[in-house]
Amino acid sequence: MFIKVMFGAGSSVLVNTSCRLVNLTAHLRQKAGLLPDVTLALLAEDGNLVSLEEDLKEAASGALTIGSSLLKERATFVLVRIIKGEGMAPTRYESLLENLDDHYPELGEELRRLSGLSSVGYDWRKRMGTRHGHHEQSPASRSRKVSSLSPRSC
Repeated sequence: MFIKVMFGAGSSVLVNTSCRLVNLTAHLRQKAGLLPDVTLALLAEDGNLVSLEEDLKEAASGALTIGSSLLKERATFVLVRIIKGEGMAPTRYESLLENLDDHYPELGEELRRLSGLSSVGYDWRKRMGTRHGHHEQSPASRSRKVSSLSPRSC
């Protein structure tokens, strides 16, 4: 089955979750133009964060983890970079979808909460008197790049 992963400036990719997690993660890194050492997670529209650190463990141990065991099929996810804090610094979560607050304001708030950041100063919609969705374009006018991962590449 497939999921949709959003990143960049409104780009998205369809990903086959019936493949090994290490392959799924490598594909996402390649599509997003990330280095192999970047640790990734997927943030579901419902706020559930799924860490893809398992791919590193899978690669090291030779164990087989299938993406569909962690990811809800036909769901939409936002690609997230995990930045491990050094010393006493907390782990930070950075959206790889530009303007996350424009697309999913609740998810932006969730990432700030997970990162231990205050949401003060981020609620520009209330200060500006702008309603959610006011600046949103119609689906037909949005430019989105969509590509897919074929079952053979897993």
